[in-house]
Amino acid sequence: MTAAAGVGQTEIGQTEIPSDGVGLVGGERGDPIAGRFPTLTEIRAAAQAVLPRDVWDFLAGGAGQESTLRANRDAFAGWQFRPRVMTGHPLPSTATTVLGLPMHLPVLTAPFGTDGFFDPDGHLAVARANARCGTLSIVPEAGTHSIESVAQAAPAAARVAQLHPMGTEDNFVRMLERIERAGYAAVCVTVDCPTAGWRERNLRNRFTVDLRMITGNYPPGGDVAAQDVFGQLFARDEPVWTWERLARLMRHTDLPWIAKGILTAHDTRAAIDAGAAAVLVSNHGGRQLDGTPGALDQLPEVVAAADGRIEVLLDSGVRCGTDVVKALALGACAVIIGRLAAAGLAAGGEAGVARVLTLLREEMVTVLTLLGHGSVTELTPEALQRSRP
Repeated sequence: MTAAAGVGQTEIGQTEIPSDGVGLVGGERGDPIAGRFPTLTEIRAAAQAVLPRDVWDFLAGGAGQESTLRANRDAFAGWQFRPRVMTGHPLPSTATTVLGLPMHLPVLTAPFGTDGFFDPDGHLAVARANARCGTLSIVPEAGTHSIESVAQAAPAAARVAQLHPMGTEDNFVRMLERIERAGYAAVCVTVDCPTAGWRERNLRNRFTVDLRMITGNYPPGGDVAAQDVFGQLFARDEPVWTWERLARLMRHTDLPWIAKGILTAHDTRAAIDAGAAAVLVSNHGGRQLDGTPGALDQLPEVVAAADGRIEVLLDSGVRCGTDVVKALALGACAVIIGRLAAAGLAAGGEAGVARVLTLLREEMVTVLTLLGHGSVTELTPEALQRSRP
């Protein structure tokens, strides 16, 4: 699998993504990727068909008995739309901003690691697809390619870099310096992963991660070994970091930062006190602590605790454009997609990721039109009501 050839970068703010809102654009214009994949369901099926079984289970599976994996989807099903008709709106806008960064689409790609499992270009291809579609990448620390190489591949999209609060403080600060030098505009700190979740599919499959898939930032022979940073995920011998420790180290950068992995009002307030500019409501896609509630169910609590002081984003369970609209209506300024982006990458490389983003946007335009809203920025909880049990 390789990225589509001959595709150039497009600066965010210049991309136009035509849509008639019914999913026919691209296919009617002879776009081969649109002809192959008219729906997101077919992209997921193609990814499952091309990936080895253990790699697919690694991507699709969750922790424990996967109750949280299911809860994420149930949470979206728990809300229904309240449409407004005869509004006279023109074609709805999907444009927004996150931390002041403009996007044509309120969907960022997650910092999923081991990206080389899904395509040799990994997050290089993801970032190029995001640049084409006018949105942003969160670039992983445990990725196949370095943060510098992804930034060089698509500087318009590679605007947020991820870090884990683990390893030595010296390395954490050095990574902040690398992020700044590479031209990133923000940092995403994954706070819900002090150790890896109990993932039974991986255990049944005797699945182990090839170190080449996660050492883009810590190559063999470098100053810092990947094991010294990520070894804490599997053989914990150091205390879990505290908010106070993270706050102290984040003072080494002026970049705004997102706390990824927040599910409660308590942790929202702690993140604000630590200096976070945004929180990402997430249960790690059901991959960490099984038995937690669906992320969307926790979004109203977090939005209330944030009280407009910081931005709130959401990931976990997003599978279609309808899900994006529901999350925005409940107070998220944008959503993050991980499994969908990885599936697009496996199914068609850069073009596959771009197709995922295009389909999300086309569905969102359709939903917004039928819902009677002219822009994603107009959405409020009044657009929704609870489903009957």
